[in-house]
Amino acid sequence: MTKNSISYPKVCKDKHSKYWIDFKLNNKRVRMFSGRRINSSTAPNTFPIKHRRTEALKLAKEVYNFLSNNNYSFLRVYNKLEQFDMLTVKKLKEPLSSDYKKILKRLVSLLRSELASKGSISVEFIDSISLKYKTITSYNTIRRHVNVLVNHLKENGFDIERSKLKSKKQIEKLHKPVDNVKDLLERIKMFNENLYLCCVLTYCCLLRPHQEIRLLKWGDFNEDLSRISLSGNKVKSKRNRIVPVPYLGLVKSHNNINIFTGKERPYNRGYFSTLWKRFKRLNPDIDKDITIYSFRHSGAIEIFKRTGSLTKLQRAMGHSSLQVSLTYLRGLEVTELKEEDMPILKIH
Repeated sequence: MTKNSISYPKVCKDKHSKYWIDFKLNNKRVRMFSGRRINSSTAPNTFPIKHRRTEALKLAKEVYNFLSNNNYSFLRVYNKLEQFDMLTVKKLKEPLSSDYKKILKRLVSLLRSELASKGSISVEFIDSISLKYKTITSYNTIRRHVNVLVNHLKENGFDIERSKLKSKKQIEKLHKPVDNVKDLLERIKMFNENLYLCCVLTYCCLLRPHQEIRLLKWGDFNEDLSRISLSGNKVKSKRNRIVPVPYLGLVKSHNNINIFTGKERPYNRGYFSTLWKRFKRLNPDIDKDITIYSFRHSGAIEIFKRTGSLTKLQRAMGHSSLQVSLTYLRGLEVTELKEEDMPILKIH
């Protein structure tokens, strides 16, 4: 018998009518009483005695077919599609944000369809996913997410080539702060109370409107509503944030209730963007570059001008590092150094 071979299993029984199958696999003798090793539920000795031989013959056939088609090994050999599915399911079970997971699922679907139809995933196809996005932000975001999936597959033994596409440099855009915060907030309050509260929290607490603020529950506030505490899984920087809250005349409800909907579920991600667009249409005199984020930028400028502390600004903004805060200030055209901070050279 050659090294990779199997003899057809022989059905055996003892004096107590206990059945098993006996065969040689790769020159080694194997005895099996059930199909557990091949993930089969066939177990002859769980049946009445008169049915055990029939079940043992069934087991012999199952084992022979499995090993003959699996490279004469009990270790399951998965095809590429099965391997892809197992690895991507594992990735999607990681503790990821719902939005991030949604994007990854869509990319998994694209890659799987290509694998199913072509038998492999070419680097050209991988690149094409990112290249169809025209804006720099979208291209960089999708490219990064595709790379996460491809790297995960590659590192776990899947045959796939990594993309060599480079990220595109974002043209630095200056944020537009609000000139008169109080006046604009009064106009917003007359339009919509939820949008007003969102803008107030964006300005006073420097929270991000479309995620951190939109998802706020009463349980994120302390008892007297003077402080908001957010765990890392609710914050972009993934670090816990605690921010003071000015008196807003709010009345606390149950901890699991969203502060805007009055229910457990929040509004959809585009809720405040839609309200803002409607508000801007009714107020065409407002600068087109003013957004909800402009309140956060205005709040950041106010803090830095009052404290002069980059560290305090970093903490208030929830930035992951001082470098992020420095970059942010440059985008706002806030001067970090004053003339008197610079070296002095007296020229006669």
